[in-house]
Amino acid sequence: MQIKNIIFDMGGVLADLDQNRCLNSFKLLGFKGIEQFVDSYSQTGIFSDLETGKISVDEFLRLSRQFCEFPDKVSDEQIIAAWESFIIEIPQKKLDQIAELRKNFKLYLLSNTNAIHFPSIEEKYQLSKYFDHCYVSYEVGLAKPGAEIFEYLLKDAGIKAEESLFIDDSAANIATAAKLGFKTYKAAEKEDFSQLFLTLQPL
Repeated sequence: MQIKNIIFDMGGVLADLDQNRCLNSFKLLGFKGIEQFVDSYSQTGIFSDLETGKISVDEFLRLSRQFCEFPDKVSDEQIIAAWESFIIEIPQKKLDQIAELRKNFKLYLLSNTNAIHFPSIEEKYQLSKYFDHCYVSYEVGLAKPGAEIFEYLLKDAGIKAEESLFIDDSAANIATAAKLGFKTYKAAEKEDFSQLFLTLQPL
């Protein structure tokens, strides 16, 4: 496969996730109906609003507490810890692979994420040093699978969809990218991409 650019999703592609651990953490706080808000591929309600930058972290914490059975007994730190429990880690092997790929390709991150998860991940893994640019939903105010966030990336980065490979674990996100002309690859959970990367050739 001949390409110039590789666009990576973060959660489920680079970062290993544990949805059940996250749901259970919120249930321990007495958060009612958490299942309707949190999914491995997309969020709804206040979690979606945080992800697209419609509400601040402070607003998210205040609104989250309203869903808890005993809101006065739940701290901001507990809510943040519950939400951060969604992400397990980014394996160092994947970061090493990305560092190698950057020698021959332009690399971009395109992630539906939020102002709690991403700063924490950036502090721990320094993702910005591995990518030419990180496009994150809460900063641009757009989210996958909408075409607008892909179009934003293409325009801002000055790249062409047909010269780019998009890697994501969501079928809906892959479908949008394919319609826009990207080459695509749907990642499996905790996949090792070594074989895929061996097939790539720079344009």
